[in-house]
Amino acid sequence: MAVHHAHWLRYRNQAAPVADQPRDLSRSGGLTLAAARVVAGARLIMSFLFLWAFLDKTFGFGYLTPPARAWINGGSPTMGFLKGVKVGPLESTFRGWAGAAWADWLFMLGLLGIGLALLAGIALRITAVCGTIMLALMWAAEWPPAKHLSDGSPSMSTNPWVDYHVVEAVLLIVLAAVGAGNTWGLGRAWASLPVVRNHPWLR
Repeated sequence: MAVHHAHWLRYRNQAAPVADQPRDLSRSGGLTLAAARVVAGARLIMSFLFLWAFLDKTFGFGYLTPPARAWINGGSPTMGFLKGVKVGPLESTFRGWAGAAWADWLFMLGLLGIGLALLAGIALRITAVCGTIMLALMWAAEWPPAKHLSDGSPSMSTNPWVDYHVVEAVLLIVLAAVGAGNTWGLGRAWASLPVVRNHPWLR
C-alpha cells in the first residue's frame, strides 16, 4: 500500500499542469510574475518621487517650491534646504554649499538622472549607488540622531537612525539587486548591449 501511494504521489506531481506549479521567472531576477510586477511598480513610484522633485524645483508648481523660487526663474534648488541646516557635524559645510551653482546643477542632474533611470529600468546598479549617496547627504543634513538643533530648539526627530532617507536608499538597492527593470522596463534590452555585457556594473 505504501509503495502504491508513493508511486501515485510521484505521478501526480509529474502530471500536475503548469498553471498549478509555482511560476519562477529567471528572466525577472528569479522572481515570480506577481513579485516582479510588485517591484516594477515600486520602481515606477520611486521614479516619480525623484522626477517630481526635479520638476517642482525647476518650474515651481507651488507645492514645495513657489513659482518665484523656481530654477527657471533664477531660484536656487539647494538654497532653501541647505541654508536651513541647523544641526549635525556638517552644518557649516552644508550651509556653505547653499546656492552654489555647482551644488544646484549636481543636485538637479542627480534627481533627473535617477528618476529617468528608474522610469526606464536601466542602469539600476549605478542608480542605487548615486541615489544612496544623495540620500545619505540629505540624511546627514537633517541629522536625525540629534534631539536638539544648534539653537537649542527641539529637532522633532522621530527616530535617531532610520528615517525615510534610509528606507528609500534600501529600496533603491533592493530594486537593483532583483533586476526590477526587467518587468515594465528596458532592463533586458539594456543588459543585452555589448558595453553592458562587458561591464556588469552598468546594469
